[in-house]
Amino acid sequence: MADSSKTEKATPKKRRDERKKGNVFMSQDAVAVVTLLGSFAAFWMMSGRIAEQLTGYMRFCFSKVDLAAGLSVGDILHELTMQALGLIGRTVLPITLVTAGCAIVATFAQTRLLVSGELMKPKFSRINPLEGFKRLFSLKSVINALKGLLKISILMVIVYLSIDGMFHESAKYLYVDLRASCTHLFSQGMGMVIKIALAFVALAALDIFYQWWDYERQIRMSKQEIKEEYKQTEGDPQIKGKIKEMQRKRAQSRMMQQVPQADVVIRNPTHFAVALRYHPDEDAAPIVLAKGMDELALRIVKVAEENKVAVIENVPLARALYADAELDREIPPELYNPVAEVLVYIFRLNEKNQLVK
Repeated sequence: MADSSKTEKATPKKRRDERKKGNVFMSQDAVAVVTLLGSFAAFWMMSGRIAEQLTGYMRFCFSKVDLAAGLSVGDILHELTMQALGLIGRTVLPITLVTAGCAIVATFAQTRLLVSGELMKPKFSRINPLEGFKRLFSLKSVINALKGLLKISILMVIVYLSIDGMFHESAKYLYVDLRASCTHLFSQGMGMVIKIALAFVALAALDIFYQWWDYERQIRMSKQEIKEEYKQTEGDPQIKGKIKEMQRKRAQSRMMQQVPQADVVIRNPTHFAVALRYHPDEDAAPIVLAKGMDELALRIVKVAEENKVAVIENVPLARALYADAELDREIPPELYNPVAEVLVYIFRLNEKNQLVK
């Protein structure tokens, strides 16, 4: 039984790990049905050739009886054996190869060409009597037993009804020749096989759905397992958070070191502050040296005032620069005009201060 705490769907990594172990979704009933249908189709297509081969072998046997007077028993048995082996190779071997090919195709189609050696490795749990006892009375074993009983019951019912029908018609064979009787008997047998195949196809479809449900149930994960997997693949969230916090503080420290180089800090009284630099000889447009919100904005303003950098209060411009401008990049073209007005004002103010001095 699956652990009741495992309520979450398996992650892609869990599915990949299970696949490496050879634990994949597969229905053995589907393999059996595909094999049955392939064998039946091969036998159907080769039925004429098989009949000819059997007829030829029987004639060969009768011909050897006529010539038995001139041959030893050992020679006759040797020739009959060689002909029988040739007959098997020409009739049974092709059907066997088709059956094996269908089984391989049906298996690889479900496992997506999986070849894993994990299942071949020796495990103590496979020979542990206690584990074997648990598997014997597990839900999967009960389901498999019920499926086996259902298949046997359906098979017996179909065979009984088919043979019962053929038995009632067997009296008619007295009034027709042997070829017609064999042809009718063969068609009745084929009809029985088709009924069995259709019944087993329906059972295989149900088994595919059950095996998929059982596989998904078995590989489910608990929330703790998902957290542990995330830690293994992405790292501990607490450690990652500390690293990000350190990176953020270092970035802020570098940013604050650039504030004294700014020409102006545009602020929204307490919420936003953006420090700009514009050197006409070096910059094609004003550059954002620092920007921040709330506490960081107040720190930018404080550093600017300590280093005698002009601080201008412009609520809409401060909001627009904070939202649209990127750090260490030129301001967006749509903000050129309002920023130019501020810079012209600052440059004129600096010129007046120099004249006064």
